[in-house]
Amino acid sequence: QVQLVESGGGLVQPGGSLRLSCAASGFTFSVYALNWYRRPPGKERELVAGISNVAGRTNYVDSVKGRFTISRDNDKKTVILQMNSLKPEDSAVYYCDARRESRDYWGQGTQVTVSS
Repeated sequence: QVQLVESGGGLVQPGGSLRLSCAASGFTFSVYALNWYRRPPGKERELVAGISNVAGRTNYVDSVKGRFTISRDNDKKTVILQMNSLKPEDSAVYYCDARRESRDYWGQGTQVTVSS
């Protein structure tokens, strides 16, 4: 059974940090590209960061460049999103996604709220 389980969300003050983790099971994790998406309240879902399967190339939406870092551990089957210097506009439900060819798996999401 394929599972992606996010954790690490919560309430944080502006300027703070959070570390999101996504634990995977039920598929060959190492050959999948991995992504973090987010859906802010009342807005469309957007791609935040991605990391490729083999070379580990990363990409980020402009609004998080220099603040967020995506990484993966194929042995532990986890993908991490380190989020620093958080802003109120980063508040959203964050989802991890594993993708390979026609296969696309999603987690249930974790809420991140940045507020004073």
